[in-house]
Amino acid sequence: MKFFTSRILKILLLLFIAIIFLRIFLFDAVKISSSSMANTLLAGDYVFINKLAYSLSTPSTIPMTDFKIPNIELIKFSDPKRMDVVLFDFPGNPSELNPSEHRSYVKRILGLPGDTLQIINRVVFVNGEKISDPEKVKFREMSSLPEHYSDKNIFQPDSGWNADNFGPVIVPSKDNSIEINHRNVYYWGMLINREFGDKVVSIEGSVIMIDGKPSRSYTFKNDYYFVLGDSRDESMDSRFWGFVPRKSIYGRAEFVYWSSKESFSFSNPFGYFSKIRLDRILNGVK
Repeated sequence: MKFFTSRILKILLLLFIAIIFLRIFLFDAVKISSSSMANTLLAGDYVFINKLAYSLSTPSTIPMTDFKIPNIELIKFSDPKRMDVVLFDFPGNPSELNPSEHRSYVKRILGLPGDTLQIINRVVFVNGEKISDPEKVKFREMSSLPEHYSDKNIFQPDSGWNADNFGPVIVPSKDNSIEINHRNVYYWGMLINREFGDKVVSIEGSVIMIDGKPSRSYTFKNDYYFVLGDSRDESMDSRFWGFVPRKSIYGRAEFVYWSSKESFSFSNPFGYFSKIRLDRILNGVK
């Protein structure tokens, strides 16, 4: 009996290690907790994330914790594409050098590194060409915000833009240089600080300083992406907190493997089973 118990424990330990290994390098499974991607993904959907879609990388957090560590790309397979639905680490609000807590988001890529993106009355244009909306894109409000209505919660608060009329804005790309001036130093400054990992942008009199040097331009070190939620009026995304660095994207959403309108409760197990959305299980994410 002791030998049998020992073998079972060893098998369970090996199984646990295998699952941890697979979760670190090959796949992830996330629960959608908001309506920002409706009707493509609904709150209560459990989504399979393919971590090998773009690269093989070391983990960004210590397994089983939210403690962040530097991750290294070991093998690159491809770059994220426009319209991919991706899992990424929230980069933080514009006023934050680093996010106060580790959070993972699922959104859709609309802008690639180097793209010029603009939203006009809810229609997305990339490099001057209209981009077709995703199949299940959703708008809660019947009409778009007025073109000249200024939303102070937008990524560039002094731009005069809003969620339905945004840009044009250039999505930063590696080795791309931009002009830095007193009109744009607020929103580019935080991105530059994040690339250095410290607050290196300052204004001394009329001079803009970057890492202790007078600067009129800056060359980015990383590629970035512009992401949107499919439920445009309910999503906090790149319109509000800016761009997502490539290193923060960890995989592509592939399919819904489980879906329920509410979480399981031992006090009402039969009620839970009645809330299972069988029609969504194994649906691909488009």
